[in-house]
Amino acid sequence: MNDSATLKRRWKLIVNVITVVALVVLVFAVRHQLGDTIRNFSKVNVWVLLLLIPIEWLNYHAQAKQYQGLFSVVGNKLKYRFLFESSLELNFVNSVFPSGGVSGISYFAMRMRSERDKITGGRATLVHLVKLALLLLSFEILLIFGLLCIAIGGNVSDFVILVASTISTLMLVGTFAFVMIIGHERRIQATFAFLTRLLNQVIHLVRPRHPETINMRRAREAVEELHQNYKLIEQQYHQLRGPFWWGFCANLAEVAAVYVVYIAFGHWVNPGAVILAYAVANFAGFVSVLPGGVGVYEALMTGVLVATGVPAAVSLPVTVMYRVLNMLIQLPPGYYFYHRTLHQPEAPQV
Repeated sequence: MNDSATLKRRWKLIVNVITVVALVVLVFAVRHQLGDTIRNFSKVNVWVLLLLIPIEWLNYHAQAKQYQGLFSVVGNKLKYRFLFESSLELNFVNSVFPSGGVSGISYFAMRMRSERDKITGGRATLVHLVKLALLLLSFEILLIFGLLCIAIGGNVSDFVILVASTISTLMLVGTFAFVMIIGHERRIQATFAFLTRLLNQVIHLVRPRHPETINMRRAREAVEELHQNYKLIEQQYHQLRGPFWWGFCANLAEVAAVYVVYIAFGHWVNPGAVILAYAVANFAGFVSVLPGGVGVYEALMTGVLVATGVPAAVSLPVTVMYRVLNMLIQLPPGYYFYHRTLHQPEAPQV
């Protein structure tokens, strides 16, 4: 028992050290952007920028309500405040531990696990994946609206149409593939067995003495649980309308946050350009190996905005200020709740 307690304390210490190091790396990466943001404050309407706070609150309110609705579908009633705080923690983890969202999925599964509410890691993982799928599908509405706005503004180039079509297609194909795989037992078993073997082979190159780092039997059990929980949701698919529209609200809030910064700078740009740039930047930022997608996010968002007719002299400072202020609003409370969770008796491990 003492050995177990000592191991937990050591693990918490390691996670805390890694978190602090990741935060330092993130601050170092955005140090120039912080300076640019401070210098640009004299050029903007600070009262308009304050709208970012209620807009970001709406974003996390929508995410908490979306999670609440999805857990309700599988038979779990979770408190709104708990899910709101967990959403902030999840954003913090995804920002400082860049891994294409894998750290976030792992953390969410551990955070939601509860014997009292019968929430297993597999069930929490499925809820999170369905939430992501609904976010992608609901963003299609915004993307279509954005293209209409760009078309009306007369700035539709072949490049813009290609980018928008590619993003839209990837969203639909990705969601369809997810449903096709997870909805069929043999398909999901074969897919995850292949991925598990592939990961074990890759890890074996680094750790030759551990041919099966990921246990195949446990992986099969986890996949089977994932499939069973999906069937629960599939049987009550009509209850997904609420989570779908909450996902749309979350997307709308994020795009509105970017647009508010443009207004603060005194520019009423085409909203379609902002929607398309946001989609491209977030997709690239999601797979970036840098903390928060720093550098990649700003470059792509500015590039897409320029392609849709927004001058770089306008889009670059706006993008930088949006990114820095967005982090300053979200990361501190996310870190607070994350740090508090780590010091609970059964702390999640990332």
